[in-house]
Amino acid sequence: MREAMFIARVGDDVYGEDPTVNLLQQRVAELTGKQDSLFVPSGVMANQLAIKAHTNPGDEIVVESECHVFQYETAAPSIMSSVQVYPVPGSRGVIATDVFLDTIRPPEYYYPPTRLLCLENTHNRAGGAIYPLASMKEISRVAREKGIAVHLDGARLWNASVATGISIREYGSVVDSVSLCFSKGLGAPVGSILCGSRELIEKAHRFRKIFGGGMRQAGLLAAACLYALDHNIERLQIDHANARKLAEALSTIPQLSVNPDAVETNIVVISISSPDIAPGDLMWKLRERGVLVGMGAAKALRAVTHLDVSAEDVERAGEIFREVCNG
Repeated sequence: MREAMFIARVGDDVYGEDPTVNLLQQRVAELTGKQDSLFVPSGVMANQLAIKAHTNPGDEIVVESECHVFQYETAAPSIMSSVQVYPVPGSRGVIATDVFLDTIRPPEYYYPPTRLLCLENTHNRAGGAIYPLASMKEISRVAREKGIAVHLDGARLWNASVATGISIREYGSVVDSVSLCFSKGLGAPVGSILCGSRELIEKAHRFRKIFGGGMRQAGLLAAACLYALDHNIERLQIDHANARKLAEALSTIPQLSVNPDAVETNIVVISISSPDIAPGDLMWKLRERGVLVGMGAAKALRAVTHLDVSAEDVERAGEIFREVCNG
């Protein structure tokens, strides 16, 4: 990947002159079945550009209450797009269609117009859960019938695709825009991309400049993403197997509560069943032993497998978890 970055042909992407960025954008637009795409520094920027391009100030967007856009993007919709966020409860990230229907505002002037529905696949706080395609199709159909656009936060859509065998294009066909990340499971150092109609991406391109996301010789970064597309997608199944292996090991530790059957991709949610162990304390004790995990939802810990984690690493991590929990 670093060699690909070293030899990359570059130009000025602010002027649309970087050939490697242009190649990446063309390739991912084709992968998703969209007319165009836009390379951006981060997943947050990709999501926020979609929200900005789909809405007007004073509109309302509907999101699942545990989604990344609502939980981890620092109130960006209200700051960057001046929209109101309507969070609704879901089940493992999935919003029931009847629940969504109840969120749609009547046309009276004193309500904010419901303009956008945001979905997430895979769902981070639900432990990498896959949003079923049939459920996506149903809720998107209803949204479109009501004149509401649908954006998919597909930061980990690669994982959903590999786990299910459903193509990125098929997932992309049921939404109006989709963001994908290269710097998570695919292992690139930087970068996400937003895909949609030519008109939407034209708007997003302008807003990217306003948001401070215009880059110059960005082909150095795009080359890493192209390498990741060629070499690091199918291997995601290794991450999924390692996550399941870790979950199975942790499920045998009495002080922890882990359900291996809930692990669909590369994220393991680790709840604490012992009142004598605080999640934060456990996280730091594990860190001292070389096992890096983060805080997840509901005071649980979150472990993620990726291309720098081997099966042997997972086995050793399970042993360290047991040693630390047993004090």
